[in-house]
Amino acid sequence: MQTTPIRLLIALLAFCVSTSYSLAQLSGFSKEDLIKYTAASPWERFEDGRPNVPDKYVEALKNSSSEMLWGPLRRAGYEHQWVDGWKLLQPEKKLVGRVFTAQFMPVRPDVNNIIEADANPGEGKPVPANQRVLNLLQLGDVLVVDLFEKIENGTMVGDNLAAAVYAATGNGFVINGAIRDLDGIIPQGMPGYVRGFHVSALRDVMLTGINVPIQIGQTTVMPGDIVVGDREGLTFVPASIIAEVARRSKITELHDVWTKAKFATGKYKSSELYPRPRDPKLIKEYEDWRDAELKKLGLEPPSEDEE
Repeated sequence: MQTTPIRLLIALLAFCVSTSYSLAQLSGFSKEDLIKYTAASPWERFEDGRPNVPDKYVEALKNSSSEMLWGPLRRAGYEHQWVDGWKLLQPEKKLVGRVFTAQFMPVRPDVNNIIEADANPGEGKPVPANQRVLNLLQLGDVLVVDLFEKIENGTMVGDNLAAAVYAATGNGFVINGAIRDLDGIIPQGMPGYVRGFHVSALRDVMLTGINVPIQIGQTTVMPGDIVVGDREGLTFVPASIIAEVARRSKITELHDVWTKAKFATGKYKSSELYPRPRDPKLIKEYEDWRDAELKKLGLEPPSEDEE
């Protein structure tokens, strides 16, 4: 697989500065760097430097779809935030949460020897690279791993480590690579997006970054983004614009809920309700209900200019 310009940039960043993580790995993003490159985010920070997007926006996105997010992101100038082509573990479940990234590259012994020596300085049994990542996860995280679409020997977790992810985060994962022990993972119920499955274990890779920018498909993913996964694919929403994207997405969701409920009565033709009601009484009914629902979530109703 050839190195794309985005992946080359990320690789160069990974070599430029020493890491600040207690479990070392090759990484160009210290906590200070992460704060710098997500400076547009107005939110408080996790200890690792990631933006801590308020829960209300994460909650507001739990019924959002790829289409509901597509428009608001493009209006904000972000045209490459959606990634498709996944195998889904639980197609009936949405995946929503704060992104925690990890980056792997094909192993190069002279580099990997240093990475592993730094990460395992004691005389005890070394902690494997994938477990060093898992040990840093916290509640609400979504683990997003770039394994450069490696399938054989590219299995980030099996059933036991998937259970560890779920226990730490209460959430699922995105693996731009593979997983194993599928029969043991599916019953656990966590949503997951992967490129494939393989019986082999993880090998011939090296951990080059934790909470660094990574490439997933044609999207640059930042730690602290909010990922939203549905049956069609994954959308990565920058923390800096989450408030407006979540609000606009919720407005679209409420419009769809109200419209479908009206169609279900059998009283209306499509043109009477879609894309918006024609009857002034119906318009008022819809807008009053929508605005009340938005206020329950602490979100602002649309202005007249948005109508």
